[in-house]
Amino acid sequence: MAFIQYSSPCFRTTSFPTLSVPIRASSRLSLPTTFRKWVAHFRVKSLNWVFSGALALTLSAAGVGFAEAKVGVNKPELLPREFTPVIDVAGFLSDGQEKRLIQEISDIEKDTGFKLRVLAQNYPDTPGLAIKDFWQVDDRTIVFVADPTFGNILNFNVGDSVDLDIPRSFWSRLAGKYGNMFYWKEKGEDASIEAAVMAISNCLREPVGPNNCSEVDKGQLELPFVGIHIPL
Repeated sequence: MAFIQYSSPCFRTTSFPTLSVPIRASSRLSLPTTFRKWVAHFRVKSLNWVFSGALALTLSAAGVGFAEAKVGVNKPELLPREFTPVIDVAGFLSDGQEKRLIQEISDIEKDTGFKLRVLAQNYPDTPGLAIKDFWQVDDRTIVFVADPTFGNILNFNVGDSVDLDIPRSFWSRLAGKYGNMFYWKEKGEDASIEAAVMAISNCLREPVGPNNCSEVDKGQLELPFVGIHIPL
């Protein structure tokens, strides 16, 4: 199992070697062996960070690297008793919003085969490592962590199979558009979460190609129809 992690482009993470490897849609699987090994190593480390509770948000305000002082979290007691693809520990979502997101996520999995999982939290109040087994995270899983603690609320960890189909720039553009502090403070954490889920849904449904997911579009989350009786 290998994952690569994306968070807000507003911060600078620990520097890595610069590699000049052209990546085209038709040649993503033919990368040099050394590059693939480096990426795999980075992904494994990222997966450990996200499930420890730090979630790649543990970046210093000065942007000088990862804040080592953050302590990993493993709190299975914060998990719901029954399976759900949306865990809202922070209470950002209403019951209606949560139900709509669950339905959208179910449709995504049925239509595309990819699994989207949403965790809303305020670090360190998070299940942390416990979500890995609870959600049976694999290479076709997108773990979306909504946490405003460190500024940008949108953070993503995606499996290898997802990474082959979705351009890496999509995740940083998505975080920059709907995850920035100005957006979620004005519209609410729930609005950022809903917009991100719909943008991911639209992206996953696009045909794979050199220009897929070039637009970050949230579309519109379908609301359940409620009939209104009008007396005549």
